[in-house]
Amino acid sequence: MTVAAARAALRAAADPEKARVLQGFFKTGPGQYGEGDRFLGINVPALRKFAREFQSLSLADVTGLLQGSWHEERVLALFILVRQYERGDEKTRDAIYRLYLASTDRINNWDLVDGSAPYIVGPHLRERSRAPLYKLAKSKSLWERRIAILATFHFIKHNDYDDAIRIAEILLHDDHDLIHKAAGWMLREIGNRDRAVEEAFLRKHAAHMPRTMLRYAIEKFPEALRTRYLQR
Repeated sequence: MTVAAARAALRAAADPEKARVLQGFFKTGPGQYGEGDRFLGINVPALRKFAREFQSLSLADVTGLLQGSWHEERVLALFILVRQYERGDEKTRDAIYRLYLASTDRINNWDLVDGSAPYIVGPHLRERSRAPLYKLAKSKSLWERRIAILATFHFIKHNDYDDAIRIAEILLHDDHDLIHKAAGWMLREIGNRDRAVEEAFLRKHAAHMPRTMLRYAIEKFPEALRTRYLQR
């Protein structure tokens, strides 16, 4: 298994028509959040299959993929890193985590963040200091801020909500819709497990939180309760 073989497999699976659709979907035009990104046109199930096939790539080779100019190369690299992290020993996991944080400039769209941060950053910090998340949450980088809130999904799944709540509070006045959506999504996930915790946050912040964040947070509420929060 080599990085050249992985790239060749991706090229062979490329679909130019699908690539054009994806470039629009992921906002790659001038001034958009994914400006300049390039797509081969490969769907996620195929990329997950390639991740299984190439999961034994060396960390150096995966790093090469992560530095690639094609979006799907970076997706594949992150899928491989997730698999290697799940199966790795402590030394391997620490190396993957450090590579991840050193490569946030390449984890530069919401699908890249969402498919990796809850499975690498979250697990790595569960039994460690979570200070790195607060640094990321205050970053000028949109993607680092999204990594911060998405990493808390791992904690939420273990009924540990404090960091998700605190980071959502840091992001309350963020200026980007993708952060509003991510924070609202994590609040909704908290509410799916403990409605009282989510509503305590909403009672404090619903009147001044971004509308998109609020709508995502209350999406699963009964209609009457949703209306009450939207009218605050």
